[in-house]
Amino acid sequence: MTGLRHIAVIDIGKTNAKVALVDLATSSEVALRRVANAASADGPYPHHDVEALWAFILDSLAAIHREQRIDAISITTHGATAVLVEAEGGLALPVLDYEFAGPDALAQDYDAMRPPFAETGTPRLPVGLNIGAQLFWQQKLFPAEFARAAILMYPQYWALRLTGVAANEVTSLGCHTDLWNPWQADFSSLVDKMDWRRQMAPVRPARDRLGPILPALARQTGLDPQTPVFCGLHDSNASLLPHLIADLPPFSVVSTGTWVVSMAVGCAKVVLDAARDTLVNVNALGDPVPSARFMGGREFSLLTDGKPQDWSDADVAAVLARKTLLLPSTQQGSGPYPRHAAQWLAAEDMTNGQRFTAISFYLALMTATCLDLIGAGGPTIVEGPFARNRLFTRMLAAATARAVIASEAATGTSIGAALLASDHGAVGSKGERTEPPDGPAWADYVRAWRAAVDAS
Repeated sequence: MTGLRHIAVIDIGKTNAKVALVDLATSSEVALRRVANAASADGPYPHHDVEALWAFILDSLAAIHREQRIDAISITTHGATAVLVEAEGGLALPVLDYEFAGPDALAQDYDAMRPPFAETGTPRLPVGLNIGAQLFWQQKLFPAEFARAAILMYPQYWALRLTGVAANEVTSLGCHTDLWNPWQADFSSLVDKMDWRRQMAPVRPARDRLGPILPALARQTGLDPQTPVFCGLHDSNASLLPHLIADLPPFSVVSTGTWVVSMAVGCAKVVLDAARDTLVNVNALGDPVPSARFMGGREFSLLTDGKPQDWSDADVAAVLARKTLLLPSTQQGSGPYPRHAAQWLAAEDMTNGQRFTAISFYLALMTATCLDLIGAGGPTIVEGPFARNRLFTRMLAAATARAVIASEAATGTSIGAALLASDHGAVGSKGERTEPPDGPAWADYVRAWRAAVDAS
């Protein structure tokens, strides 16, 4: 891939969509455009507004290219999203929003068909969080539209629009979908039971160059007509990829966004608990990765909406001393405590700064719980927005008794996705390193939180 230096990364998150320009020579972002990403309620069910996203993508590529030449394009998106595409490339059905509860109406029928956790590493999740449940529901309610569709994962849908080439890829297929057997590196028994294999676009490696950008898009954006587009991958696995290339195991990566996804590499083998939202992801090299997650970014947004996010050392001291605790879970139905109702303890008369401190501590302790569930070891590398929250990283170090490295990248996923276009290894993890804090106050707080959760 000699000569590919500036890579435009299309990064579609559940809450925000971004286009970042990554300089591979420095492993840094040199431009970033973003827009809010909200589901549309019109049509037969809630769905992603792909046309609005497409307009944003093309406008962003054109604007960035006017300032700095784009040498290649890579793609990463959130998981739990499949796209049903007609032969001419249009949508057979709207792109279902995985938070839509419609698939739950057929849960009993679907549960009779889905493979066991031992086969797929996929826990049974509510609403549309298992892609298999989405497809099952769509096939039952819209049989004619479903029958004529090819099935693509979400990153590869955008690759199709850019290149005209249909593909699938294992990091999205292996992300709690029920569709993939990570031990056999093949589709699961569900795919064959439902006769979906014939509809699945071919599986290609994330690093595959699917083709150049379509001529009409080159004219519209000003990009070179030979600009290559890479197959792309799931966003949490994009965060993981630089560390797979450059870091020595054991280590763990925490990818933060709408979801906080913890992944353990080269760590102790443990039996995963499907009831606590642990799962087996598949990394960009095709290998199984023990993982756990909760909707931490969504929780943070709900808990801090309209409230100040300032804090002081005095706030930290007060929260630690009073044991002001937020217990799980603000977002129920997923995560390590899916049926626990959130509650505050020792929270009377707390200031805004103390509230923000306790929220940050809660998110760190939930993350530490996820790391424990997957047998994590070694340093913990935090990617994404939570890496900039010093309260979060310090409490995470206290709760795990291991160092935490806060990644310097503004968008952890973009660097990994850009590396699909590179032949060289990434630099090692860069960022502020936080060691477990001294003194008993932090350890006492951790013990108090865990005891309160167990008691509840």
